[in-house]
Amino acid sequence: MSFSIAGKTAIVTGAANGIGLAIGKLFADKGANVVFADMDEDQLVRELGETREEDNIRYFAGDLREKLAQVNLLSATIDAFDKVDILVNGSRQVEVSDPLNPDDDAVEQLLRQNLLTALRMSQIVAKRMIKQSEGQESGSAGAIVNLSSIAARRTHPDLLAYSISTAALDQMTRSLAVALAPHRIRVNAVAFGSVMSASLKSALKDNRDYREDIEDHTPLQRIAAPGELAEAVQYLACDASSFMTGQIVTVDGGRTLLDPVAAPAH
Repeated sequence: MSFSIAGKTAIVTGAANGIGLAIGKLFADKGANVVFADMDEDQLVRELGETREEDNIRYFAGDLREKLAQVNLLSATIDAFDKVDILVNGSRQVEVSDPLNPDDDAVEQLLRQNLLTALRMSQIVAKRMIKQSEGQESGSAGAIVNLSSIAARRTHPDLLAYSISTAALDQMTRSLAVALAPHRIRVNAVAFGSVMSASLKSALKDNRDYREDIEDHTPLQRIAAPGELAEAVQYLACDASSFMTGQIVTVDGGRTLLDPVAAPAH
């Protein structure tokens, strides 16, 4: 099977920074048409520059927690490239939460951001994938890849809300995989440990002890670069993984193999 995604059209959300940006750039470098979606339009412009009609990249700025933005993103993708083959749900948020404060709304906030945004995007994109594959009796109709976290399994008290939202995302991945399998759409996820995302960069700023704690609890003794996660996502999006669906692939440098008492995962 081929690892190629050349000629495919991908939507990547959360694509202005860190992991989402690395995934989008890798896909574009591999010959895919890519729509980079994020709330931060200024950052998208800084990273991507001006796009032209003949380019294989576009960007879309909008709050994907809102239904209108989701619909407009799909419409912009179809207008630019006529189809959509791959959806990467990379839009996510990490927030510290108080596990004993009933007035803390972090659980609701992160379920909306990390779970419901991915679910709604998956639903509307899957409908388009089904429609454009009508009359096609074999081969993949599309691939959806969700970005999850090892926090779904190895939690930290300060990340109660994040852990709940990513655990729910993992179960959504499995459930959608079963629902969409008859339509030849595969749904998988990548659960990562500490990757140099925008949120982790912010957390590590002026905090050397925190970085050392993460490295000490990671067998490979380092924090991953976003590009290392991007290649795992490419595998799940291409035909080389054509018999994989409903799987949560862990990319964590071995961190989940150790004692769970460790710095929180980002």
